Amino acid sequence: MDIKGLTAVVTGGASGLGAATARALAARGAKVAIFDLQKDKGEAIAAEIGGVFCAVDVTSDESVDAGFARAREALGQERILVNCAGTGNAIKTASRAREDGSIRHYPIEVFDRIIQINLVGTFRCIAKSAAGMLAVEPLESGERGAMVNTASVAAEDGQIGQVAYSASKAGVIGLTLPVARDLSNDGIRINTILPGIFETPLLMGQPQHVVDALGASVPFPKRLGRPDEYARLAIEMIENPYFNGEDVRLDGAIRMAPR
Repeated sequence: MDIKGLTAVVTGGASGLGAATARALAARGAKVAIFDLQKDKGEAIAAEIGGVFCAVDVTSDESVDAGFARAREALGQERILVNCAGTGNAIKTASRAREDGSIRHYPIEVFDRIIQINLVGTFRCIAKSAAGMLAVEPLESGERGAMVNTASVAAEDGQIGQVAYSASKAGVIGLTLPVARDLSNDGIRINTILPGIFETPLLMGQPQHVVDALGASVPFPKRLGRPDEYARLAIEMIENPYFNGEDVRLDGAIRMAPR
């Protein structure tokens, strides 16, 4: 797929992996719409790359519908979707409080929130974008569009306290092949990246010794992943027409320990 001149939507595009991907797409001539809740950051990046910012909550049908409507009105029907919106936390399934020995379990409403953002929110954007892509004629290559999702190595190497996050990201992996098969007859491809430990705003806010230790735990190269490295793989998945239905780790060969 030749990216130049095509419209792309990047969820979570105001920072981290999403921002790097939005910049990479724009550098290749795409018209980029950024879906995010971080208005100031999202508008700044959109202005930088000549794109459009849409305030979007991926847990809301109405918000996602409004975002796609605004993006399509401004830039045209998207042929590219990259899902980077997501969140995480660290809570054990059940645990005993150090203070008084009382026993508590994972709050179900918190578990559901992670699933709603990371898994359901991803699929919501996939389904609505796919419906839009189906309405346009295929490109010369026969393709109507390409999508990239963001899972995590935690889907396979979930650590203590990552039960909701790991489950949500495993769900993203689980939907990749069925969606690829669902859309194959209409020339729409989909792939998923499983990032390891990357330089994201959340992680880089940790103390330097914590960041250094995490980087040293990667077999090679012994550092954190860089957002532009994620973007490079996303671009390859979009441009390479034979890349379809795949889940690819991008992690420097790390395998996460229990904690």
